[in-house]
Amino acid sequence: MGHSYTHLTLEDRCQMAYLHTAGHSLRQIAATLDRAPSSMARELKRNAARTQGYQPGYADQQARARRWRGSKLDRDPDLRARVLARLQAGWSPQQVAGRLAVEQHRKVMAHETIYRFIYAQMARKTNYAWRHYLPRAKAKRGRRSTKGRSPASFITLRRPLTERPAAAADRQTPGHWEADLMLFRLYGQAVLTLHERHSRLLLAARPPGKAAAPIAHLLAALLAPLPPTWRQTLTFDNGTEFAQHHTLHALGLETFFCEPHAPWQKGGIENAIGRLRRTLPRKTNLATLSDEHFTHLVQVYNNTPRQCLGYQTPAEVFRNHLLHFKCESTLRPW
Repeated sequence: MGHSYTHLTLEDRCQMAYLHTAGHSLRQIAATLDRAPSSMARELKRNAARTQGYQPGYADQQARARRWRGSKLDRDPDLRARVLARLQAGWSPQQVAGRLAVEQHRKVMAHETIYRFIYAQMARKTNYAWRHYLPRAKAKRGRRSTKGRSPASFITLRRPLTERPAAAADRQTPGHWEADLMLFRLYGQAVLTLHERHSRLLLAARPPGKAAAPIAHLLAALLAPLPPTWRQTLTFDNGTEFAQHHTLHALGLETFFCEPHAPWQKGGIENAIGRLRRTLPRKTNLATLSDEHFTHLVQVYNNTPRQCLGYQTPAEVFRNHLLHFKCESTLRPW
């Protein structure tokens, strides 16, 4: 019959230090702790401090450090290279871990393992360039709160979000969209974004400015090619750039607005913009960005797997639904 071995605990080490200081022999200490005398001798030899003798806390730290073999990413260079390549492509640790599980049909690692590996590199090497592997390039986790004022009273025919059909809330039915405007440091530069709540598909375009009429015209141009089942409702915040929303009713779209100071009510587009900011930060000069590069950035977004989609990509979900509805024309994913 085999033997079962357990490591010494901090409590064991405290008792051992007390008995050793009191002058007990190694055999007496071993008998008290129900251990082999050789284990007691090895513990004193390996984990005692050079100047202060055997200290339980120091000994416990030494033993833990000796057993630590590094994280999975430290030990597996091939896996580390794959993970870092996907992080560099703009994937979040959660997306990387989830996609690995889908590809290998088993859980390879937790996303927390990736976060801890990145943070450990910053701490050990004092190199904060590692933060750029993280989605928001922040060395510390946390939320930033912002405050603003709402011009909701200037929007005619405004309908509150409480009147939006219940089918739009559960994300199970396609055709319910959210819209917002990404602003940049240079005056007049913006990106109009549209987010479909079911597939998480992102459509984006660069308007000539923030005026309401061009924004409404561009929204119509983006949504008109879609089948009627894919354009049912559209939700905005209370920016005056969406004041001409009622012109979209001609497409069969119902338009709704969040409550003042509550952009979280259209959380899908807020999340999408946060992800897009990783490659289009506020300091970007859109004038230097070619149409091909801009389209590529949006395509990368739509072809990145999402946990909420079972680690499918928005483009895959969108295409599958178009085939399901037997639509004659197939749209190129943005």
